Amino acid sequence: MRPFRYERAIDPAGAVALLAGSPRAAYLGGGTNLVDLMKLDVARPDLLVDIRGVTSRSIEELPDGGVRVGAGVSNSDLAADPLIRRRYPVIAQAVVSGASTQLRNLATVGGNLLQRTRCLYFQDVTTPCNKREPGTGCSAIEGHNRDLAILGASPDCVATHPSDLAVALVAMDATVQTLGPDGGRRIPLTELHRLPGAEPQADNVLTHGELITAVDLPPLPFATRSWYRKVRDRASYAFALVSVAAAIDVADGLVRDVRIALGGVAHKPWRATRAEDLLRGGPVTEERLRRAAAAELADARPQSDNAFKIPLARHVVVRTLLDLASDAR
Repeated sequence: MRPFRYERAIDPAGAVALLAGSPRAAYLGGGTNLVDLMKLDVARPDLLVDIRGVTSRSIEELPDGGVRVGAGVSNSDLAADPLIRRRYPVIAQAVVSGASTQLRNLATVGGNLLQRTRCLYFQDVTTPCNKREPGTGCSAIEGHNRDLAILGASPDCVATHPSDLAVALVAMDATVQTLGPDGGRRIPLTELHRLPGAEPQADNVLTHGELITAVDLPPLPFATRSWYRKVRDRASYAFALVSVAAAIDVADGLVRDVRIALGGVAHKPWRATRAEDLLRGGPVTEERLRRAAAAELADARPQSDNAFKIPLARHVVVRTLLDLASDAR
């Protein structure tokens, strides 16, 4: 590990000022991703700004019936919170599906959203990687790509976003609140992460020094049911091959609203808006669900070893929504 300076911020504005003044500085929250990358010599910050205790650790109900989650809330506390479990079970299920209990105790909501989109070549400094060193090439395209992207990839990067929580929050139409050198702003979570394009080194739209302070969840209709389903190579502590976060509101046999997000298939959590549009207003039948899932995946472009992800994603979407609709009835 390379030498670095350490500073502990006392408030969000102080944290932003410390980081903005150093182009190679990084925030330190739980450190569950950053410290690993530093040990591998992938991340090389010259300054760590400790934000533990700076961002809120509270979960509170908002006047409109939504919920605000502080960026400093641990993943374990988020999954165990009664309000989250009752109103947004998809979020609690997603958190429990990722990492070990020890990591969830350390990892924070803000840090989870900002973990690096990556593949095994990103973490191996002996191999070319456009995300780690722009312009060097993407080793995964001709290498091991079984678990990588089928949607939204580019010739420069086929890595997938690893967060389970982010997929659930995207499905719930969450919004992140941030504080940066130019002040605060609100960013829909669907717009926080980027597809790789020609600049795969940029995982998200945040500016240098911008700090996530909270995540807001909008209220859901009373009849909405939600669920998170994750398919992976082993039963625990593995990234998703395909995951689905879904919520559905059914009345009189018709879909009043539906929300679907996919994980493990793209450089960012993938909101399945095409499938949602096809399902709203119609009956919940297996045939309609299959057509909607197929339409969402029509633009999928698999790598050499992961074409199986296309039918797998279709099946997981259909099965999850059928189960939710059955519960709703």
